[in-house]
Amino acid sequence: MIKLSRRLAGFAFLAVVVLLVWLVVARYQGRFTPAAMVFVETTSAGNNMHPRAEVKARGVVVGEVRRITSTGDGARLELALRPDQFPLLPADVSAQLLPTTLFGERYVALVLPSRPGPARLAEHAVIPQDRSANAIELERVLADLLPLLQAVQPHKLSVTLTAIAQALDGRGAQLGTTLRDLNAYLTELEPSLPRLNENISRLVEVVNSYADAAPDLTDALTHLSVTSRTLVEQQNNLRTLFASVTSAGGDLNSFLADNRDTVIRLSANSRPTLAVLAKYAPEFPCVLQQLSDTASDMDKALGKGTSEPGLHVRLHVTPSRGAYLPGKDEPAYQDKSGPACYPTPYTPTMSRPDSLANAPQESAYLNELMAASLGVAPRSLPPWSSLLVGPVFRGKEVTLTP
Repeated sequence: MIKLSRRLAGFAFLAVVVLLVWLVVARYQGRFTPAAMVFVETTSAGNNMHPRAEVKARGVVVGEVRRITSTGDGARLELALRPDQFPLLPADVSAQLLPTTLFGERYVALVLPSRPGPARLAEHAVIPQDRSANAIELERVLADLLPLLQAVQPHKLSVTLTAIAQALDGRGAQLGTTLRDLNAYLTELEPSLPRLNENISRLVEVVNSYADAAPDLTDALTHLSVTSRTLVEQQNNLRTLFASVTSAGGDLNSFLADNRDTVIRLSANSRPTLAVLAKYAPEFPCVLQQLSDTASDMDKALGKGTSEPGLHVRLHVTPSRGAYLPGKDEPAYQDKSGPACYPTPYTPTMSRPDSLANAPQESAYLNELMAASLGVAPRSLPPWSSLLVGPVFRGKEVTLTP
């Protein structure tokens, strides 16, 4: 009997303990709290929505979430509301699923319309999800925030925010002064915003130009890399060249220092000669070309390729022309016609246009030709002799009329 009574007492003690545990759990689950059930249908409950989540209306807790089930295309939440709240909630109330904090669990927020209807919320009613523009935007933000929070790592963000809070602690006056100065700067900057916008617009054109020139720039950089490698490879030769140039520069400096007066006088004395050379510079290509063209004639005159090569001269002894008289027999250079190009061999018929016909230059030239054949001095011939023979040399027909 004693053993049986002890066993019964033990069973009774265990039953009391189990009953107490059940009572605690039931009390926690709100089974002894009067509640009326309503339902919320939503497209998604989210990962942070759990049973026992709070249900609030205007920030006041009016119940809790008892159960969450899937409907295939969404979720169905069973809400346990306090019966005394039903007269205060209109029938056209809607629901939003909001987080308690940035990283906290979600709760159900009952949103009352701005102009609620006269009907009141009834037990077992189905509350729709708030599909207003603001609610949809908020839901999208929260949905996009989840990957961001997973990447940020909340504990690191918490450490960062704590460090920022500690850095700003006690520096409110300095922060206010900084914000005031920043506002002053922005106020001064505001009148320049149109010009800044214009510059930014032009920057697009500049960037497009650089984009068009990018292939050429790339090629230039590629060629520059080759040049750079060449300079690196030839650096010893470049050092030698620089040393030689330095030495040559020193020698040139010494030469100019010792002969500067001579160089100055040479430059001054060469000025008239250089002026004449500059005047007749257009004639130089013609002269050089004629020298090149007369090479074959010179070879023929010197007997190249014949049995009697060399220069053959035929001399004619003429009577003495008298002694040289200074001031009379001196040559006179009176030709001021400037540079001209005469074909080879020169004949008056091929000279420049009629500018030389019957001119003193033509008369002197023809007198030289006729004097050699007549055996007299050119100046002994009359000036009008060119009028008779000039047309012949020019290929013209001469007619003498009585």
